[in-house]
Amino acid sequence: MSRLILFNKPYGVLSQFTDAGTTGSPRKTLSDFINVPGVYAAGRLDQDSEGLLVLTDDGQLQNRISDPKFKQPKTYWAQIEGLPDDAALQALRSGVVLKDGKTAPAKAESIPEPENLWPRDPPIRFRKSVPDSWISLTITEGRNRQVRRMTAAVGHPTLRLIRAQVGDWRLGELRPGEWRPIAV
Repeated sequence: MSRLILFNKPYGVLSQFTDAGTTGSPRKTLSDFINVPGVYAAGRLDQDSEGLLVLTDDGQLQNRISDPKFKQPKTYWAQIEGLPDDAALQALRSGVVLKDGKTAPAKAESIPEPENLWPRDPPIRFRKSVPDSWISLTITEGRNRQVRRMTAAVGHPTLRLIRAQVGDWRLGELRPGEWRPIAV
């Protein structure tokens, strides 16, 4: 029987169990939070992104979750600079041209700040003269820093990025650094 773990990856944590970087000081990794042998992240979240990370010990399941050919939807909450108009949201829905080609169409909508949202440490920068807002964006690809590049391409740079859902698995009530096993 496969093991599956849902983890709320905090900001600043690497999506791997070891830090092979050369930053001089060790960075936090999954091993600082999860002591379950044999599980690996199915996909990844950048160090400066937060939220749902799925881990499993099943290589086939890991591939189905992370390989773009399976088009596993992933939903993100993005706090962005400015207030997106209908044209910006429609551009995200139609696909945005990036340096590495046009993205697949996404589901995009303005949302209120997510309920029960934890404070980020460090907090995002606040500017009185530039409002911020939240959008929900669901993509089926997994390009490097894709959501951040998409929002920037439509004129609304991402300030904070939280993955809320992968396929049918949701972040739910997990707080940063918490994880729970799921029956598969």
